[in-house]
Amino acid sequence: MIVLLTNDDGIDAPGLAAIEASCRGWACRVVVVAPKEPHSGCGHRVTTDRPLVLEQVGPDRFHVDGTPADCVRLALTTLVRVPGEADVGADDRPAVDWVLSGINAGGNLGVDIHHSGTVAAAREAALHGVRALAASHYHRREEPIDWQRAAAWMTEVLGEVLPMPLAAGEFWNVNFPHPLGAGTAAARPPLVECRIDPSPLPLGYASEPEGWRYRSRYQERKRVPDGDVAACFGGAISLSRGRVV
Repeated sequence: MIVLLTNDDGIDAPGLAAIEASCRGWACRVVVVAPKEPHSGCGHRVTTDRPLVLEQVGPDRFHVDGTPADCVRLALTTLVRVPGEADVGADDRPAVDWVLSGINAGGNLGVDIHHSGTVAAAREAALHGVRALAASHYHRREEPIDWQRAAAWMTEVLGEVLPMPLAAGEFWNVNFPHPLGAGTAAARPPLVECRIDPSPLPLGYASEPEGWRYRSRYQERKRVPDGDVAACFGGAISLSRGRVV
């Protein structure tokens, strides 16, 4: 099995290291193609007005001076190929089985999926017929994420989710909650499949000398009872089916 990893927090992000750790022990080859710099909140932006530099920084490890969606597009063109795509000439690129994006430092719940670079990478893969999953970790402001625990949770979640069927044009969006238990040994929260919450984000702007700065209380956003926001804020790992359109 060939797994392509990417993210929007950059090649050196601890969340990327955590998802890499979660793949260890599988009978798979892991190829990392991530942005050279963080691109949080970039959405599904792609670069078409300049060349992209793909640089190898280790075995099966590359960074790109572009966005998460750029990373997936470039990887599918140069390093791996879409399953079922015919080989051309001497092209020996392996077919990729999964694209995993994350683990993002911060939630990507509900309508966050529209501005999330993490989710955009999974969506881009699904557009090309590749099975994909985006993973994010909600946490309270100024409280650190236990990445070792996140990697352990991710290992278990992947074991449950990857065998589940995905329809054409679908991808998985996973969000870990801020732990309700204490310490690294806290029990893994339940995995709850739920819909993506369509509620709008709260609007609030503060006046500063340079202009207006967006301010809101993320944890006070609206939520529907059967949505991913309510599930994750309630202490569960939310699992939702995203669609390319």
